[in-house]
Amino acid sequence: MGMRAEDSATVVIIDDDEAVREALEGLLDSVGLRVRSFASVQQYVDLGPAIDAGCMVLDVRLPGRSGLDFHAELARSPARLPVILISGHADVPMSVRAMKAGAFEFLTKPVHHQELLDAIHAAMASSREQCDRERGLVAHRTRFDSLTAREREVTLMVVSGRRNKQIAGDLGLSEATVKLHRGQAMRKLEAQSVVELVRIVDSLIPPAYRPAS
Repeated sequence: MGMRAEDSATVVIIDDDEAVREALEGLLDSVGLRVRSFASVQQYVDLGPAIDAGCMVLDVRLPGRSGLDFHAELARSPARLPVILISGHADVPMSVRAMKAGAFEFLTKPVHHQELLDAIHAAMASSREQCDRERGLVAHRTRFDSLTAREREVTLMVVSGRRNKQIAGDLGLSEATVKLHRGQAMRKLEAQSVVELVRIVDSLIPPAYRPAS
């Protein structure tokens, strides 16, 4: 289940045990994954932010800032990097705390190679899906911003469930004009149906934040 290095982002490893880092680097390299390893959180903070990371394998117990504390910081950041926590001293409360904090997976040392590879592939897939969603959201926002004020007004009323006749009465327009604005808005937003239009608008402006119609 290998993956060509040129097709994947980088797996970041942070572990203070050099033997573990070397073993994991060799394992990931053998299946075609890019990998960069660091001995501490601080070393990664100093050198790693420019890396196109797809996921992180993070030891819980590290010198200086602990893996758990650093993971908590990552979980609060806008960049949702999938983190696989590993520990040779895991206990149930620690595992629960990690998963509640949003860890993608929690594995105990010695880590079984296939188990780790399965977790990494799943985390990388999750990361790609998140990137695709974010790119889609940016595209939707750009298209939505291209709507005229009237097209935006009609669109918000359409997704609120109002019929063309109701919208026409509320805005003092003819029903034909409402249909025209609605059609132009759907073309600009590349929505093939009202259901798709609702999904796009919901992703940009949740119902609770829309002006009352």
